[in-house]
Amino acid sequence: MKALSLVLAILSLALGGPILLRHRSRATLMLLIPKFLGTALAPYVALAGALGAVIGLLARFPLAIVGGALGAGVAANYVRRVTAPHDGFTCAFGPDWSRRIPPRAEGRMLQRRWTWWTPKVPEPRWTRDVAFWTIPGSERMLLADIWEPPAGVEPAGTAIVYLHGSAWYLMDKDVLTRSFFRHLAAQGHVVMDVAYRLCPEVDVTGMVGDAKRAVAWMKANAATYGVNPQRVVLMGASAGGHVALLAAYGASHPRLTPDELQGVDTSVMALVSYYGVPDLRAYGEHTAARLAEGPAQPGAVTERRQPGALENYFNRLLLGRTLTAEQSPPSPPHREMMRQLVGGQPGEVPEMYDLASPIHHVSPASPPTLLFHGEHDSIVPVASARRLYQALTTAGVPALYVEFPQAEHAFDILYPPFVGPAAQAALYDLERFLVCVGTGNN
Repeated sequence: MKALSLVLAILSLALGGPILLRHRSRATLMLLIPKFLGTALAPYVALAGALGAVIGLLARFPLAIVGGALGAGVAANYVRRVTAPHDGFTCAFGPDWSRRIPPRAEGRMLQRRWTWWTPKVPEPRWTRDVAFWTIPGSERMLLADIWEPPAGVEPAGTAIVYLHGSAWYLMDKDVLTRSFFRHLAAQGHVVMDVAYRLCPEVDVTGMVGDAKRAVAWMKANAATYGVNPQRVVLMGASAGGHVALLAAYGASHPRLTPDELQGVDTSVMALVSYYGVPDLRAYGEHTAARLAEGPAQPGAVTERRQPGALENYFNRLLLGRTLTAEQSPPSPPHREMMRQLVGGQPGEVPEMYDLASPIHHVSPASPPTLLFHGEHDSIVPVASARRLYQALTTAGVPALYVEFPQAEHAFDILYPPFVGPAAQAALYDLERFLVCVGTGNN
């Protein structure tokens, strides 16, 4: 019994302790994975620690009692904090916001901000590789997956155009999002999972152009999918959130709009950003300081190679699909990344950093916005997310900002899906936000 209690206590401390720490530099990189796991698995870490402490008490083993209690306490406190109710909806939509949600719609939603398991939903209709644009002068088509409500589920009339996380260089559609889209489709929503182009093929304006092409395509094909063309929501995560923010706030900006879409309505009903980049200059400075980069090294781009059999096996196991060389890590060094994304460093092309920063495009015409961010986000500084929320409220835009204490970047990504308390709490808020903004656009 002593051995078991000690193992459980050590496990809870090893995963619970890093929850308290903030990853700030290369020196703390080794703590990032245990922190990510600890926050995502916090309920189970708390359970393991409590069990270790109880067994230690029965075995009269003080070390296990103290260690298990500490690990359980840290993890349980994290769960309590990230799932705590907030007044964001009242601030954004008024004290009667809950009346916007019909009882029938609410019955399909999560009933708590966290539970040990999420309800199983019926299988949606899923159409892969639908072409939404062909690159002029070529046969290459940009593709998206379309998720439609399951048979028997009343359509909500809302379409979500989703841009995956990418660091502007990596990944593709259909990576760790299937359970997320199943849940949204079960709410009656249509989801368009977009494979937008990445660096170095295009720069940031090219990515925003692809996002707007996807929005325009969904509006043009709204009747096919039972969608109201005035109820298109743009949503993205990380770099995808950055692109979504730019496309939504710069809907009519000529430098952010492809020639063929000039004069076309690419506005959206609402915007949802999971830890997107609000201020590219702040992001660049934060990343350079975190990595403690030395002088620029021209041409120092890490070569990518086609994934081998073992990498493909782990990609299928962890991501649910394989990736090509162009979609696989690593990204280039930070300076090279910024050069390909916007043309250089802030001092070299300041106008591009302004153009590529969503915070500079906020206006009273910006769509209602839901922002999710982790307090300990080591990739996108939380201060910039707070400034974006302040800019939105100052402009009179209905905005909801949810900051999860001690949570890291990509707090919602882990398999099994929605096991993390922050991921569930975010989904709880997202469900209600989509209905709240939709009721004003019937």
